[in-house]
Amino acid sequence: MKYLHTMVRVSDLEASLDFYCNKLGLVELRRHDNESGRYTLVFLAAPGDEAAQVELTWNWDAEEYGSARNFGHLAYQVDDIYAACRRLMDGGVTINRPPRDGRMAFVRSPDRISIELLQKGEALPQREPWASMPNSGEW
Repeated sequence: MKYLHTMVRVSDLEASLDFYCNKLGLVELRRHDNESGRYTLVFLAAPGDEAAQVELTWNWDAEEYGSARNFGHLAYQVDDIYAACRRLMDGGVTINRPPRDGRMAFVRSPDRISIELLQKGEALPQREPWASMPNSGEW
């Protein structure tokens, strides 16, 4: 058995690609448009870790997916949790659960999919503004 990918339905492909690629830092590996099925599949991965993929599924006909809380979350390890959160904030992403402990943070995609960011190795020493930043919304 081998892990292949996790599929996430998205309502706005361009907004999702902006979030996952430009802000979170994933790269697009391949794309498949299915005209008869009226959907597009885009496969993404963290640079250097192409075996662990996220499949964005965009159905061309509008559909409401709800809050996506039942999905759980995607998790990515990062080299510097504070730098990753700063880059996301600078890109307009809300940090729903700040890395107060120097180890873990949560953000949400445009479709409200929770993304967990985990510090590689040991937790970083606590620092501001993260240590005193409150949670924002659900994560």
